[in-house]
Amino acid sequence: MTIKDKRLAYKIYLYLGALFITSLVVSNLIFQKFFYWNPFGEVEIFGVSLFEISVGILPYPITFLITDLISEIFGRQKANQIVTAGIFASFFSMAIVLVAEVAPAIESSPINDETFTQVFALSPIAVFASMIAYLLAQYVDIAIYHFWKKLTKGKYLWLRNNFSTFLSQFIDTFTVVGLLCVFKILPWDLFFGLVVSGFIFKIFIAFIDTPFLYLFVYILRKRFKLKVGEEIELEV
Repeated sequence: MTIKDKRLAYKIYLYLGALFITSLVVSNLIFQKFFYWNPFGEVEIFGVSLFEISVGILPYPITFLITDLISEIFGRQKANQIVTAGIFASFFSMAIVLVAEVAPAIESSPINDETFTQVFALSPIAVFASMIAYLLAQYVDIAIYHFWKKLTKGKYLWLRNNFSTFLSQFIDTFTVVGLLCVFKILPWDLFFGLVVSGFIFKIFIAFIDTPFLYLFVYILRKRFKLKVGEEIELEV
């Protein structure tokens, strides 16, 4: 690979990392708004409406698509590095929001303290639960992805993409809802409904993003002349 190609590959990795971190940070800032999406009509699961979910879940599938793409083209180590950087960025952004909430608003401020707190108020337990669940899910996703990649010798991209996402998304949903119920932020009678609803939504999106993964992998393999299963080694 030429120096020009290596520079381009590093730039692509950097931009993918930026998209990953942005999606992760934004999801934690907007999670307090909930919406109801009913493509299958009025359906309830364990007393919870199907797809009655937080808007914070919307960027999550993007992050798993990006880590799968990085895993496929740049390898496991680079995917794990992006996840670690994303977690650090999330906690740092939460710290900034907490400091901003403590700072008193002046009388002429377009947004007063009450409005700011209502929009950006963060439950430390909710944020902690979300981050722990997400961190665990992403590392599991990457590990399973590379297990299937090695087992299939780089073939069957759809299989490792979906199999890794299925288990990791279940772990993420189960863990975060479970922790929120343990700390009494959510009632236990909503546990199963929220887990099933959230998991089905994520799996539905995982099926949709598979063609995009194929497209991006095809483009990058063609550009860098990679064989099936071959990865770009970026210098540390």
